Amino acid sequence: MGSSPNVASAASGGGGWRWHKGNSSSIGSNRNGSGNQKNERCVLSSTLAYFVFSFVVLGSIGSLYGRYMLAANVRTGIAAQGCEADSEGSWAVGVYYGDSPFSLKPIEDVNIWKDKSAAWPVANPVITCASLSDAGFPSNFVADPFLYQQGDTLYMFYETKNTITKQGDIGVAQSTDKGATWRQLGIALDEDWHLSYPYVFEYNGNIYMMPEGSKKGDLRLYVATDFPLKWTLHKIIMQKPLIDSFIIPHEGRFFLFGSDHSEIGTKKNGQLAIWHSDSPLGPWKPHRKNPIYNTDKAMGARNGGRPFVYKGQLYRTGQDCGETYGRRIRVFKVKVLTEDEFEETEVPFDFGGESMKGRNSWNGARTHHLDVQQLNTGEWIAVLDGDRVPSGDAVRRFLVGSASVFAVAVLVVLFGMFVGFIKCLVPLSWCPHNMEKRSDTFLVYERPPKLTSKLRLICSRLNRTCSFLHSKIRPKTCTGSIVLILTILMAVALTCTAVTYLYGGSGAEEPYPLNGHHSQFTMLTMTYDARLWNLKMYVKHYSRCSSVREIVVVWNKGTPPKPSDFDSAVPVRIRVEAKNSLNNRFRVDPSIKTRAVLELDDDIMMTCGDIERGFRVWRENPDRLVGFYPRLVNGSPRLKYRGERHARRHNGYNVILTGAAFMDGQVAFERYWSDEVAQGRALVDEFFNCEDVLMNYLYANSSASSSSSSKSAVEYVRPTWAIDTSKFSGVAISRNTQAHYGVRSNCLMKFAEMYGSLVHRKLDFNRRRDGWDL
Repeated sequence: MGSSPNVASAASGGGGWRWHKGNSSSIGSNRNGSGNQKNERCVLSSTLAYFVFSFVVLGSIGSLYGRYMLAANVRTGIAAQGCEADSEGSWAVGVYYGDSPFSLKPIEDVNIWKDKSAAWPVANPVITCASLSDAGFPSNFVADPFLYQQGDTLYMFYETKNTITKQGDIGVAQSTDKGATWRQLGIALDEDWHLSYPYVFEYNGNIYMMPEGSKKGDLRLYVATDFPLKWTLHKIIMQKPLIDSFIIPHEGRFFLFGSDHSEIGTKKNGQLAIWHSDSPLGPWKPHRKNPIYNTDKAMGARNGGRPFVYKGQLYRTGQDCGETYGRRIRVFKVKVLTEDEFEETEVPFDFGGESMKGRNSWNGARTHHLDVQQLNTGEWIAVLDGDRVPSGDAVRRFLVGSASVFAVAVLVVLFGMFVGFIKCLVPLSWCPHNMEKRSDTFLVYERPPKLTSKLRLICSRLNRTCSFLHSKIRPKTCTGSIVLILTILMAVALTCTAVTYLYGGSGAEEPYPLNGHHSQFTMLTMTYDARLWNLKMYVKHYSRCSSVREIVVVWNKGTPPKPSDFDSAVPVRIRVEAKNSLNNRFRVDPSIKTRAVLELDDDIMMTCGDIERGFRVWRENPDRLVGFYPRLVNGSPRLKYRGERHARRHNGYNVILTGAAFMDGQVAFERYWSDEVAQGRALVDEFFNCEDVLMNYLYANSSASSSSSSKSAVEYVRPTWAIDTSKFSGVAISRNTQAHYGVRSNCLMKFAEMYGSLVHRKLDFNRRRDGWDL
């Protein structure tokens, strides 16, 4: 009879567990037991060392990837808790204006400017989780906004997901400038259950709120005792867990619309029912045709905000939840509404169109709530909520990230098997039936049951795959080397994928608010026909950045392209110049609608997150040049132009290259084209160089900067990474670096004579608290 297989280490050692046929007698085992134990410890140690080494290497790669490739957390400036990743999303609220409910435009298109927050113009969203968290009310998101007007003052009630309790509360904000600026007043209503959809209305001199509280199992009506922050329960108007309900007066009756998902056979987000009464306080009777809808969730049955009346016609808003919860708003024209009949038809509704910026847009994934009302001035105002990610995105990211981690572990094991560090998957010596010393007295009890024997047999067969793979994939062969390299690359790629999904947030490169406001800027680049390949890639990438409003292409030479030639998420304007001059970069352009202009060469590619950080720093310092390429101009007796390495070596800079810099377009362009700078512009045309150096001299010696010798005229923001695409297209302007630097050194001397020195304005790196100037 054959002997049973045992696991032991070969006397020659090795990098893993080895198989051998053991004798049924324990004499041999006892004789060599001590040596086998030492060898097994050595084997286990080398295998453990392999796993530790793999963990350290892949962990380091993941850490470096997260540090340099992932967007920084926009919420790092929030002192309190708030804005945590939430499976329900990252909802925010935006404001729109129009001459009618069907001609709404976002606030940024209305061109409202706020100097205090350097918002030129103010841009959506106007309320986010950061708005509340910064005000001391930790929030993960804000949604379901409803407006209430008192004279010229607007109040906005909304659902806020409390970061601590993880349930919805009703918050309230106030605006005295028609919705451009909102002051957070606090939490208006907080119950022991989830609240949302705070429908607010006035009746008989009282102000009522009817929030959704379906978790409680009923529909409650609250009355304001000290508007807007104090409310008390007035009555329970229906013993049904209604969702997203509103009350509307119509032809002498009151109608209550809501969805009851608790009934058997109800289609979630596809049901709508109506009740009617003589008073909004009830009692309520069901509509004869209830349920009005019990249909597909994409049809807009679930209410999506307050109904509105326009030109005597009633309209209802509904949610399209087809692709994901709250995907879009649909508007329906109510044709018939009586106690016995109801009929509505969908009408076109557009509030600026869906953004092509995807997750970089605050409402790029979905919007599911609208409240539109007419102001005392006759103008219409609307508040909409929006989210940059679909429903359940946080859960999906966790699952994908976890799956990537598991896949990396599998690849590590496979690689170890290929190279011989792992020689079995399950060491059978861990089982009590493989102990080398046995007791004959208890042998009968040590016999494994049938299930255990089958499991051991399966493990034995699995372990043979180690030797099989090692024999098939030999590292010293060409095929083996290719397999090993591919395994390593896949492990690195999956490690980065895991870091992205588990620690990279939603993947959105969000804008940074300042004093509660977001804003926008215009991108401007100067190019010509030989660089069209660069330009198309440039436009496609940067047009998706959150705060970019328009891209202006200054066309210096050749046949210009058409705006339709570009894949762009924002308008592209081609400005054709009569003369090929570098001065055209700073030409006064009345068509630019923003104060902030980002001058960025078409051969520079960097992340939208870096662009947003630069924009934030500029908004804090709008009188300065804020850019991504620092230089230090010094030298005695002759000034010399040198690269960034020289600035790093001396730990300071006094020049920012305007080929990648934010500036105040109105001030900078007018300054550059003033009569006093004519001589400098002529020098730029003569050398076909140095326009950026000239702008730095003008900033450094302007009246605002020269009033204080220590006042900075520039600020630096270090990009995560930057790629020069001209190296791939072969159309770089300055190919001979030494000659290029020589011309610029001459420019330094001449501009210093014309406009004054900037040598004394050196700034240290890592000077600011934001840590973006390292």
